[in-house]
This record gives sequence, C-alpha cells and structure tokens, in this order.
Amino acid sequence: MMKNQEETSKGGLTYKDLLVLALAVILVMGFYLAVCRAQGWMGFPLDDAWIHQTYARSLAERGEWAFLPGQISAGSTAPLWSALIVPGYLVNGNPPYFWTFLLGGACLWGVGVISELIYKRVARRKEKQRLPWMGIFMIAEWHLVWAAVSGMETLLQAFIVMAVFLMLFIVTDIKAWWLYLLLGGLTGLSIWVRPDGITLLGPAGLFILLTVTGLRRKVINLCCLLGGIALLVLPYMYFNWKLAGAILPNTFFAKQAEYAILTTMPFLVRLGRILGLPLVGVGLILLPGWLYWIWSFCGKIFGRNAEGAGRDQNFVARPIPMAVLSMGIWWIGYSLIYAIRLPVIYQHGRYLMPAMPVYFLIGLTGLYHLYQAIRTKNQKYPLIRFGTIVTIVITMAGFLFLGARAYADDVGVIQTEMVRTALWVEENTPPDSIIAAHDIGALGYFGNRTIVDLAGLISPEVIPFIRDEARLERYLHDKHVDYLVVFPDWYNYLPQNKQLIFQSNGLVSPRLGGENMAVYQLQK
Repeated sequence: MMKNQEETSKGGLTYKDLLVLALAVILVMGFYLAVCRAQGWMGFPLDDAWIHQTYARSLAERGEWAFLPGQISAGSTAPLWSALIVPGYLVNGNPPYFWTFLLGGACLWGVGVISELIYKRVARRKEKQRLPWMGIFMIAEWHLVWAAVSGMETLLQAFIVMAVFLMLFIVTDIKAWWLYLLLGGLTGLSIWVRPDGITLLGPAGLFILLTVTGLRRKVINLCCLLGGIALLVLPYMYFNWKLAGAILPNTFFAKQAEYAILTTMPFLVRLGRILGLPLVGVGLILLPGWLYWIWSFCGKIFGRNAEGAGRDQNFVARPIPMAVLSMGIWWIGYSLIYAIRLPVIYQHGRYLMPAMPVYFLIGLTGLYHLYQAIRTKNQKYPLIRFGTIVTIVITMAGFLFLGARAYADDVGVIQTEMVRTALWVEENTPPDSIIAAHDIGALGYFGNRTIVDLAGLISPEVIPFIRDEARLERYLHDKHVDYLVVFPDWYNYLPQNKQLIFQSNGLVSPRLGGENMAVYQLQK
C-alpha cells in the first residue's frame, strides 16, 4: 500500500488506476458498438478502413503488400496499422472485427494512461486522487472513442504522439543519451502510421535546444534524436520507393490534389475551421484553460503573468514548462499545416484527431491552474469549481451519446452504400470486369474485380488530373473500363451518358443529406 502511494506521488500509476482505465475503455467502446448494433450494423464508419483490411488480408493470405492480387502498391497511408491487423486474419479469415477493435481499444487505453502520467507531472497535484481523472477524461471524449472503433490508424498515431511528449518529461528525470535515441525512434515510428508524424521532430528538437546545457551535450542529444528518427524513416522511404517509386505513399499526394480547391478559401477561415474541431463537445469548456495557459506562459517569459509575478528569466530553461510549451507549439503548428495544405474537416475532423489529446490535456491542466490561481481570491471558488465539473461531466455524457449515434450512422452509410454496392458488383458483373471507382475500400475487399482508382491511392497516375473530368473520361476509355462506381454528385458530368444499372437505395445516406451510390455501365 505504501509503495503504491509512493509511486503515485512520484507521478506513476497503480495497478488499480490501470484497471480503472481499462474498464472505462470497455464501457465506452462497448456502448458505441452496442448502439451501432442496435441499428442493425456491424462494420466500420469509413471506407478507408476497408483499405487497411484489404492490405492486411493480402499480406496474411498471399504474403504480398497489394490491394489487388499480384499488384503491389503504396495505397495504405499507415503500413504499420495495416500490418498490425494481419494477426486477425491468421486466426480468422473473415473481417477480424474483434481484433481490429481490440487494437483500437488498446490505443485508447494507452492514450488514457499516458495522459494521466503527463498530467501528474504537469499539474503537480499534491492531493491524493482516488481515480485517474485525466485518463478517464481522455477515454470518454467522444472524438477519441469514435476513433477507437473506426478501424483506422488515427488513435495509434495519437498514442505515439502522447508517448513522444511523455518522453520529454522522462528525460527531465533521467538524463541519458539513449533516451533521446528512443525519442527519435518513437518519432520515426509515427511516420509508419502517418507521414505527418515527422512534425514531432520540431518539439523534440526545441526541447533539447532550450533545456540541455552545454553545446557538446546539445549536439550529442540532437544527433541521437536524428539518429533514432533515421533508423525508422530511411526504411520507410525505401519501402515506399520500392512500391511506388516515391519516398511517400500515394495517399500523401492524392489527398492534397483532391482537396486543393479548399485552399482557395481565405486562410483565416481555413484556420478557424481547423482550430474549431476539438471544440465540438467538451473542448469548448476547456478553451478558458487554454487561454490561461497561453497568458501564463507568455507572462513568465516576456513580462508579468496572471499571478502578478514579474518575468522569470530562468523559465525557458526549466524542463517541465518547456515540455508543455513544446506540446502547445506542436498542436498549433500541426493545425497550421493542415490549414495550409489539407483544410478538411469532414468525418468529425479525423485528420486532426491525433492532435486532439494534446489540446484536451493542456486545456484541462490550464483550467486546473486557473482555478488554483483564483482559489484564494474568490470566495465563490467552491461553487465555480463544482459548476465547472458538473458542466464537463454532463457535456461529455451528452456528446458520448450523440457520438454513438453519429458512429452508428457512419457505419450505416458504409454498409448500405459501399459494402452493398461492392457485393452487387461481385455478384452481377463478369469476373474479368474493370471497375472505376472513387471509394475503393469496400469494393476492393468484397468486389473481387480489377479496380481503377479515381482517387489515386492505387492508381497514382490519376493524381495530376484528379479533378479534371475531361481527362478522367479519356483515362477511363484508355483503361477499357467497363463500369463506373461513384456517388452521382461527386462529379459534375462524368456519370453522364452512361447507363445506370444499379443504385443502392440505402436509407441512411439520404437521411443524412447524401445520395445513393450508383453503378454505371460505360458506353462502348
């Protein structure tokens, strides 16, 4: 008992904490899946999840990294995630839902554990806590639960991001060169999940420059950091080069080309849309904590802070404040990059979800410090604190329910549109048919046909003219495409003059304001 209390006081977690967080994961994920099942669905809320399943099945059954049999390709943005799904196919040839959700749950649990560990170091709370509240908060946040049951790599990336930042706190306690090598290795590992993981080099390098004393130690630690990154990034580049002749996967270029039109919006509008994604839900309540955090940090570095103290000249050399500063700068920079290059906010902001735990952690920690600052200055502090806690709990519970309904609808769209259409294609078209499609995930998994990918994931030659319908029309002709599978409103005139031979007639997509997927036979 004394040992557990001592570990907690030093910033560790007890076995009880770990079990509580595991139970929280089971409850929230079970709730989402139960709501989805009650609507009659079992599947994934994104067509891209079926791309990972297809690559994993191909690797398990044929030992090849291919979306289409015999055609190696770099269509998986997250090769590490696709590879992690493979054991599910070695046990069961059907879609391994249980294994995939188990991976998502493990990542959600890991995010909760790491967030609690970081919070204990940042908040430096002296009072004893019965429950790991920060970890529970993360596990119950609706964006992160949705990501855990999405079948996607999103939460694996969030876990690695939080692990990198935890390492910044660990190196403040254990000053060893090999920890910086490990820090670089984690950063390099993140690139195998999503290419934007390379941005983690920024906060890690900044932390070394600001906190490590002595030029020689700075150089050694930076070399260890870069060496750790290189150990995993160079094989990643070689992997993609062998598959597609480029050091990055096709998806890196395809998505930017497909949504280039969005970059014509005013930059501040794009940035506001991106920064607003974590505010949908309890994140809005944490905004004052974020603003207080910025005010406090700027005051300590440049002038008088919220507590009225003068500038702290040694503040920028202190490891823990600089670790938190690195987290905050990274989150802002990550959002800026997406606002500049890929300002998409659809699917609940899934591209920004790996960064959301950083926002939530700083916001909640800032809120805690804000209340500590007013504790002795405002007699209504207990009432304010209680009201805030109640508001957070009610908001999180409400958005958990709304998120579960949204998840069920998302899965319903994929099942009634993409999966149903793919099964129709498999049953009603000749085996040697060539199918052109924009959404290839479920079609590749269930359709068993040769596919021409209009989104450029496995057909990278499409990327230069991905939104030029006249060139796409010629491309389909040159490829001798037999059928076109798209949502009718995705293109202006590409489906025109083509015979409609099937439409899904699903009810979920029209109810949400969308259309039914259609299959067209091309005119010969």
